[in-house]
Amino acid sequence: MNYSFFDFLTVVGSLGMFLFGMKMMSESLQKVAGSKMRSILSAMTSNRFFGILTGFFVTIVVQSSSATTVMVVGFVNAGLITLKESIGVIMGANIGTTVTGWVITLFGFKIQISDYSLPMIAIGIPLIFSKISTRRSWGEFLVGFALLFMGLDFLQDAVPAIDENPELLSFLQSYTELGFTSTLIFLAVGTILTVIIQSSSATMALTFVMCNQGWIPFEMAAAMVLGENIGTTITSNVAASVGNISAKRTARVHLIFNMLGLLWMLSIFNTFTSTIDQFITQYNGVSPSESPAAIPAALALYHTSFNLINVLLFVWFTPILERIATRIVPQQETDSEEEFRLKFITTGMLSTPELSLLQAKKEIQFFAKHTTKMFGFFRKLIKEKSDKKFNKTLTKIQKYEGISDNVEVEITNYLSQISQYKMSEQGRRRMRTMLKLIGDLESVGDCNFNLARTVSKMREKDITFNQEAFDKLELMFNLCEEALEIMRENLDKDETNVVLTKGVQIEEQINNYRNQLKAEHLDNLSRKIYSYEAGILFNDLFSECEKLADYAINVSEALQEVAARK
Repeated sequence: MNYSFFDFLTVVGSLGMFLFGMKMMSESLQKVAGSKMRSILSAMTSNRFFGILTGFFVTIVVQSSSATTVMVVGFVNAGLITLKESIGVIMGANIGTTVTGWVITLFGFKIQISDYSLPMIAIGIPLIFSKISTRRSWGEFLVGFALLFMGLDFLQDAVPAIDENPELLSFLQSYTELGFTSTLIFLAVGTILTVIIQSSSATMALTFVMCNQGWIPFEMAAAMVLGENIGTTITSNVAASVGNISAKRTARVHLIFNMLGLLWMLSIFNTFTSTIDQFITQYNGVSPSESPAAIPAALALYHTSFNLINVLLFVWFTPILERIATRIVPQQETDSEEEFRLKFITTGMLSTPELSLLQAKKEIQFFAKHTTKMFGFFRKLIKEKSDKKFNKTLTKIQKYEGISDNVEVEITNYLSQISQYKMSEQGRRRMRTMLKLIGDLESVGDCNFNLARTVSKMREKDITFNQEAFDKLELMFNLCEEALEIMRENLDKDETNVVLTKGVQIEEQINNYRNQLKAEHLDNLSRKIYSYEAGILFNDLFSECEKLADYAINVSEALQEVAARK
């Protein structure tokens, strides 16, 4: 056989063009969707059937069930959807990935779409250079679509034909005549290929080409398809390995669901493939066992019918699958209340910059929750009488302040990664706002730490305030707490629903009260009501509270600014 290393590289390059075209097409469609992906997420309700439809349509857009399930793991990890909601999406993704087979069957092997590829590129390229982002995305879609089918065409030409290389057939036959063992061998091949290529759709395309060239019979191709279903679960489980407990459970559900499907299919494999063979023979007049040309349609029908039946069988057992995954990945006994670290940004970027920004927003909301919690620790600290409890609370505040610095860096780095990708102008504004928000939130943490240090100095120097002074400080603390609550409420809302009225009123109250306390403080010093050292610490407390409130209102103002520019 005259098959050189150059020919091998041609096959790899053809597959690369197919994958690049698929990636380009997928990303462009997601860019067109843009912030509408939020509405897609909102469709993922507790209704499992809506979840199936969502998974189906998302996979059609992404053209890879591996990508969809990794995306779902990211969604669960980011708190965008629950474990229960994710199960339906995973089931829908398995059905959605079968569309690739039908596209190749209907277009890839029956008409030469590659003949139209250059005209599509000719139309798409000018659109790519358009100043309007939507047109650019549609241009990328056309170019990606063209490259996908050019890659498929090159792949067909690059794979050596059986009639010209009969020794290939004898080599493959040694693995196709082993009965059930052959099924397991080709199942493993499909699994390994999917793990390597990281796309079940691309592996499916390669399987179709192998069948079309006569390399493997229909039954072995069907076994490879089963392997591809298992291969997709490896990707999601790897993605979940660095995620939180919910992400790990989601990945396990995907594995369990696909493994259960594999088990019942293997038990009736020969009967099922024979039924598909008979149906295609009656419909086309040609058996896939006799003609390689009939295999693509048979394989697409096999893939779709298997996944549809699998979903119809197990959709009713969603709660059981959830319980099994929960048992396999139990809740670890950790002091979660005492730990403050990244919770959502642990699996890397999601499928699009828009969705990654949603993940970052969840992390910022979590960050705000814990910086607000620090203020609660400070209020306990100033009233604490026990030295042991005082030192424990002070240490906790110090720990939170150090971690808040690290969290600011981590979220900033994550947003910097997002900024390297193309996104809408609105998305860029949202990202710039988030960079400002995390700076303000970290400053709130610094203020809390400064307040705690001031109280620590008071304790060291045995300085106390009379009840009147303490009551005045308590009023300032209450106003600050209200400002922080308004900040958190606005962070939890969509930018369009942010209300500044209450925040501005509280800010004005705090500023006026700070001015009042400052005037009283100078008068008290002149009348020597308390020592100069005690007065400095008193001034530090109410001044630091005013600064903290400034950062809190900055957050709300930044959020409203994004909405105003829409």
